[in-house]
Amino acid sequence: MKVKFIAIIALIMLTTAANAQTVLGKWKTFDDKTGDAKSIVEITERNGKVYGKVIELLNPNMKDMKCKDCPGDDKNKPVVGIEVLKGLSKNGEKYDDGKILDPSSGKVYKCNIQLDGKNKLKVRGYIGFAAIGRTQTWERVEK
Repeated sequence: MKVKFIAIIALIMLTTAANAQTVLGKWKTFDDKTGDAKSIVEITERNGKVYGKVIELLNPNMKDMKCKDCPGDDKNKPVVGIEVLKGLSKNGEKYDDGKILDPSSGKVYKCNIQLDGKNKLKVRGYIGFAAIGRTQTWERVEK
């Protein structure tokens, strides 16, 4: 009886820990050149894939920034509201096979993301091979 009870408690604790470690939520992004906080991106899941939308620009001078060089339907749209992470699929500890949009340049890159602890997210954009690219660290925004 004791063994079953301990096993059930352990299973509940593992499930809780696994659910706490998720890429879903709000993340603060940072400017690569200055290191200043740049935006808040909310990552959600739809149909088994992960997407991230800019929900706030943190620089008051950029609040009305438009995505003038973005491709397709995003061209000239306000950056707030644009989906910058698109169609990432869970693959073990990482999410990959998706795209990331850089609203300041309008360029779209292949992308993968992976948690680095509970409150940091490694976001890698690249062309061709993941080894050739750039990684940013985003920080979780506490509720």
